[in-house]
Amino acid sequence: MTAPTGTPQQERPANPWLVLAILCLGFFMILLDTTVVNIAIPDMSTSLDASLDQILWIINAYVLVYAVLLITAGRLGDIFGPKRLFILGLVVFTAASAACGLASTPEQLIVFRVIQGVGGALLTPQTLSTITVIFPADKRGVAFGVWGSVAGIATVAGPTLGGYLVTDFGWEWIFFVNVPVGIVTVVLALVAMPDLRLNRRHRLDWAGTGLATLGLFLLVYGLIEGEPHDWGRVWGPITIVEVIGAGVLVLVVFLYHQYVSRAGEPLIPFTIFRDRNFAVMSWLSAAIAFSMLGLFLPLVIYLQSVLGLSALQAGFAVAPLSLLSMVIAPFAGRVSDRAAGKWVLVAGLTLWCAGNATVVALAEVGTGQWGLLPGLLIAGAGLGMVFAPLQTIAMRNVAPQQAGAASGLINTARQLGGVIGSAAVGALLQAQLADKLTSAARANAADLPPDVRQPFVDAVAGATGGSLHIGAGQSGAALPADVPEQYRQTLTEVATRTFHEGFTDAMKVTLLLPLIVLAVAAVSCLLVRNRPTETAPPTDPLRAEEPAQA
Repeated sequence: MTAPTGTPQQERPANPWLVLAILCLGFFMILLDTTVVNIAIPDMSTSLDASLDQILWIINAYVLVYAVLLITAGRLGDIFGPKRLFILGLVVFTAASAACGLASTPEQLIVFRVIQGVGGALLTPQTLSTITVIFPADKRGVAFGVWGSVAGIATVAGPTLGGYLVTDFGWEWIFFVNVPVGIVTVVLALVAMPDLRLNRRHRLDWAGTGLATLGLFLLVYGLIEGEPHDWGRVWGPITIVEVIGAGVLVLVVFLYHQYVSRAGEPLIPFTIFRDRNFAVMSWLSAAIAFSMLGLFLPLVIYLQSVLGLSALQAGFAVAPLSLLSMVIAPFAGRVSDRAAGKWVLVAGLTLWCAGNATVVALAEVGTGQWGLLPGLLIAGAGLGMVFAPLQTIAMRNVAPQQAGAASGLINTARQLGGVIGSAAVGALLQAQLADKLTSAARANAADLPPDVRQPFVDAVAGATGGSLHIGAGQSGAALPADVPEQYRQTLTEVATRTFHEGFTDAMKVTLLLPLIVLAVAAVSCLLVRNRPTETAPPTDPLRAEEPAQA
């Protein structure tokens, strides 16, 4: 007998906790890859001879594709079954990880990172939809809690595990480590995961997905490639400003398309945003991700290429932030449940902003490994007070039948905030490096023989135009080849000092951008309504338990 549309067809597994462990293993691998790559930036730059703008593409290619495909991948799981999409995502991600480790040029690595993003997007939404079906209602909260804790563990483990692999084995192993884990997870999923048939009918918004992808690509491309092309022409007569403008225009068209498609199944159901709390929390999710990636991008370069820490030491240096946030998060959740979560959120964002500001103030050329610890602890305390009240406030007034779409939108907003934050901070960092490195070169050139000064300044200025290298032990630019041997050691010392001073000054100015975004986000919390409003009961009891597409 055929089940009615919308009714899950499945046999409840004998051990749903085993299935949860498999889902979390795959999800952990995906999340780990978003944090582990940052710590390897200096080593990848050195090994692949990659410039700063190429490094930015290596980071953003994955997150960009991952973000724009999340909702569509969730709907594909509803149509074809979450087990199939979960395994397909694992296979794609694992194969792409092996290819990333074998990449010999920055261009190859960027392409394989795009494929990784596709695999990650296919896998992630299937985890929540499977948990929703296989666990009874009275056990579902615990299961979701275990699933959610994986994100915190991945955040802590990413820099430390990545630092260990990079220091002892090389940057390639941050990708190779995914291969055995992926293979084991695929085998376990084939054996233990139930073949669910959710039987939900969806209209796939391929036009919306295409418009969002094109618009975001043009925007991110313009931000990353702006400084290397001197904000001028990039494709024939087309300029960087025109590329960014075209990206914004395409995104406007995307929003219009979503609005006129609201009677069907657009990627963005605008009715959810009638709830002010949800709209504000979506913006906050994007702002927090903007600030997190915006902070870590310059910081890991600073720790390794300026302070001279190994990748492992750099991982340990930033680990206290994540550890403290994990300790505080459960207590912040309880307080926000009993009192007004709005003010817990305001306090958390204020501390997160203050901690980042302290990091900026403490960062100097001679700062030690633990010199930034006070700022990182303050930031970690703030971050731990943010996530629980944010999710609670966001979902407080959302009707049950819209819970899946709402969770998907929150997660997508977070990923898009990270993409734009990384690109925007990277663009500002490149622009500041062009100014600060050249100024430092002119100041330090006085320590060089007269006939070497101008070639040195020209080499540094030329590197900031698109070939700047930020690997550990590098000076940012290729030094003049015709320098007499007796001057070379002095030239190397001056170049290294120039890079350290210029990068530190550029980083301190650059990090003002995520600080401003965080300050605006903290003020935005004042728009949150404290009292919950009544929500209409779900008209379809089956859709009331529709899993989150996130």
